[in-house]
Amino acid sequence: MKKLLTILLFSLLGSGVFAQNFTGPDYGFRLGLTAHPNFGWYKPETGKSNGVNVGFAYGMMADFNFAENYSIATGITITTINGRTTEVGRNTAFADGSQNRLFDLKYMMQYVEVPLTVKLKTDKMGESRWYGQFGLSNDFKTKSRMDTRPDPVDKREINQGTKFYRAGLIIGGGLEYDIANHTSVVIGLTFNNGFTNITSDSNRSVKNHYFGLNLGMFF
Repeated sequence: MKKLLTILLFSLLGSGVFAQNFTGPDYGFRLGLTAHPNFGWYKPETGKSNGVNVGFAYGMMADFNFAENYSIATGITITTINGRTTEVGRNTAFADGSQNRLFDLKYMMQYVEVPLTVKLKTDKMGESRWYGQFGLSNDFKTKSRMDTRPDPVDKREINQGTKFYRAGLIIGGGLEYDIANHTSVVIGLTFNNGFTNITSDSNRSVKNHYFGLNLGMFF
């Protein structure tokens, strides 16, 4: 994980040096910090989602401005997506394992998230401007945990593990407010719609999604 974070960080910084060659108002490279809650849920193909659970994300964000109102937005965050489902699993209490039961599952997944989006900004209105963004979420698993109820449960059947890579679509928007010449506060909302199966079990399909309340600051 440390090697992955190092490579991603130097990639961002290296791209930032290149981006500084742009000239004009608001052009160039902007780097900031973000920390925000998210509200996630898991949707199994067979079974049902059991509501929304709170997670958290923190890290760096970056804008590569290639025109006055247009940017490529990326970053590196540690993102936790939590959620609960009810799914079918096989009960080992039966000798032949033939009877299926419903189990309540609690997922706790943590990723290194590297978004790649296009950000569209309005003209400034005083010290503020609105933005919208759309793009791809690239997530690399660092931790995963699954709790099951009731017991006993065949872990080999219901907890086969989770995949290293997750992809999702990002759509969002918000407000940037300048508090100094080169410092801006960012407030926004993002919907991250996961479209890849997070489980490594070929017999199951589960996807996770979240709304993020984005809070950050560009320097």
